[in-house]
Amino acid sequence: MMKRIRKSSKRRNRILAIFLFIMLIAYLGVLYPLWGVFFNKQRHGNPPLTPAWALECWLWEDDYNTAEYVDTLLAGYAKHDIPVRTIMIDSPWSTRYNDFNVDSLLYPDPQKWFGSLKEKGYRVVLWMTSMVDSYDKDTRFKDSLDFFNHAEESGYLAANGRQIKWWKGKGGFIDYSNPETIKWWRGLQQNLFDYGIDGWKLDGTATLFFNRKWKVPFFYQSSHTGMMTTRKYMDHYYRDEYLHGLTQNSEFITLSRSVDRGYHPEGFAPVDAAPVTWVGDQRHSWKSEGDGSDTVDIAMDGIEGIEMAMDNVLKSAKLGYNIIGSDVAGFSGRVIPPRLYIRWAQFSAFCGLFLNGGHGDRMLWNRSEQEFEIIRRFSWLHTELIPYIYTYVVKAHNGGNVLQRPVKGKYHYLFGENFLVAPIYKDELKNEVTLPEGEWRYFFDDKEVVKGPVKFNKEFTLEEYPVYLREGAIVPMDIKRNYTGIGDQNSEGYLTLLIYPNGTSEFTVHHPDKSGSTTINVQEDEQSIQIHLNSIRKPHILTVNMNEAPSKVEMDGTVLRSPDKYFFNPEKHKLFIKTENYTAGKYTIVR
Repeated sequence: MMKRIRKSSKRRNRILAIFLFIMLIAYLGVLYPLWGVFFNKQRHGNPPLTPAWALECWLWEDDYNTAEYVDTLLAGYAKHDIPVRTIMIDSPWSTRYNDFNVDSLLYPDPQKWFGSLKEKGYRVVLWMTSMVDSYDKDTRFKDSLDFFNHAEESGYLAANGRQIKWWKGKGGFIDYSNPETIKWWRGLQQNLFDYGIDGWKLDGTATLFFNRKWKVPFFYQSSHTGMMTTRKYMDHYYRDEYLHGLTQNSEFITLSRSVDRGYHPEGFAPVDAAPVTWVGDQRHSWKSEGDGSDTVDIAMDGIEGIEMAMDNVLKSAKLGYNIIGSDVAGFSGRVIPPRLYIRWAQFSAFCGLFLNGGHGDRMLWNRSEQEFEIIRRFSWLHTELIPYIYTYVVKAHNGGNVLQRPVKGKYHYLFGENFLVAPIYKDELKNEVTLPEGEWRYFFDDKEVVKGPVKFNKEFTLEEYPVYLREGAIVPMDIKRNYTGIGDQNSEGYLTLLIYPNGTSEFTVHHPDKSGSTTINVQEDEQSIQIHLNSIRKPHILTVNMNEAPSKVEMDGTVLRSPDKYFFNPEKHKLFIKTENYTAGKYTIVR
């Protein structure tokens, strides 16, 4: 009897020991490192206030990487009137990874050069990672063992200085938990802040912060403060670099990954430390597989085309990221298909980030006339939508909806509350459009109303894109050119308001110059349209959709005379009212 009891007790103890061992492995191998994946909401706040400059068009290239080529590229864009606000400098620009010392052979007299870019009104964003290399693949000093040894001997590296091979060389991870490390790291960066840089492109090395035991990955490593998970290291990387940048420049931003294929379904950067995001590298291709096999500079497997970009942008939006984009025409490859470049630019015009760059020819004036004209037009359209986009920066920061929200239909999404975008993801003119309930107008020919819910197929020429406006929409714009046909150079300095009356509607625009907000209220009935602009006064142009010319227009009780104060365009079905000064901001348009 006693033998049976002892045997049973040993079996229970053995089962308990096995159970505890399994639980320990599960905790160390799964629960502990992946806690931030399944319960990611605990690590996110609202999206930050992205400065308006970062919403304008970006430009970069990754074939030459020299100051001379950047200057040539920017001069060409300026000459051909293609808008650019931000120039991004990708690797290699430093003498080693990551010593933050500008390679003067590639970028001579960097202080003067960066200063000249600022004088011309450009913003500058530089590439960086969290690595300290002993070997560099493509910098001036490929052997940087002295740089690595100094960091390792000083205790500046996590994981006891363990090195990994990554796409730019071999090195160790900077330890964000060590105050002495951070003091050294910030000292290396300071010259660049003194040059006046406006942001970092934080490339994705932090996701490689894990260890392997018996060829099994364990997603944590040692740090100054103890064991640190991959997820926590990533959060340090993205958040610490962003927050420090803000101490140097109040409008500093970081460009970081949001979602990139199946990696980190919880998102790469914390939402509250992600003022601008992109969805990683894609090929110059349409389909996900078998199209555009020509690749250059692939860092990770699985890089695909425009469909993957669209899918990842919408997944990012679902996670709560706000300003999201992709490399226009894709990152990798040598030859960019013309129609792909056009369609990708059109898609990007209706994203928070318009990121024109990567490998391939980005000198649009050397490409086809059709590409040049269309991409310039949509670049300006994106630029002129900044008041609308910035409004959703403020809304999302305050807990409201993000800029893009997926809806029913293949890659369909709402762009703010007023636009429905049905992206073209195939090399075809015909596209299927699914409109939600309500009344909608085709943005590029808005004379007719389409009632939803409805699904239909329609051909869209290369000059147009499947974008629909909700009836009742109020869209603030900053028109500076005539390329879009909405206004022209005489619109500059005025807030243009596209108004589609439909009963009662209201929109509050948050001004990109941070002067405050203006609420536009519209009341429409059979006899008249009442428009009231509240709060911050701005010179403005009301562009009111009407089928017939009004019989009378009043502002603040005064009858306006045509054509001095307003005019009606019967072809466009638009009433234009241009006002520089006003008191109450109350308009009455009598039918």
